[in-house]
Amino acid sequence: MKNTVIAKRYAKALFAVGKEGNAFADFTKTLNAMSELFAGMPEVADALTNPLYPVEAREKVMEHLLASMQVSQVLGNFFKLLVQKKRANILPDIAAVFQAMVDADNNMCQGTVVSAMELTPELSAKVKATLEKITGKQVVLTARVDPSIIGGIVAKVGDLVLDGSIKSQLAGLKESIKGS
Repeated sequence: MKNTVIAKRYAKALFAVGKEGNAFADFTKTLNAMSELFAGMPEVADALTNPLYPVEAREKVMEHLLASMQVSQVLGNFFKLLVQKKRANILPDIAAVFQAMVDADNNMCQGTVVSAMELTPELSAKVKATLEKITGKQVVLTARVDPSIIGGIVAKVGDLVLDGSIKSQLAGLKESIKGS
């Protein structure tokens, strides 16, 4: 909970700077890349967050990452500040909150659709159109395949979950039979 509040503060500050410089696309791309690096390589996360390493060593690691990623001066300063303030551990949270703020500013939202097998482009477009109608926002849809749902789809946009999977219907049927 505390990390979420702190992540919102940092994301809000970065959002204000990005809005002034019209740099949302660059900021989003770099934040997502850094977040993926953080999640995909635990040794990078350790090098930036481990309190056993001196702050100077962590700063050098961040500077090396920034140089290799060719990050803008503003974002470079932002990432260095995170290391100095010992907040590098909330970098993925900041990226998620920042993405949500940019989406809200552009009247967009992120959504996922889980299906038992690959969706056809026509069906994917229908799901997207339905979610856009329900939310009143443009939906950026990510599709995932999960054979465990047996059939149907599960669509999620923000807090809205539309579960039309056979797995959940069978679970509901099981509960109703138990209750009888």
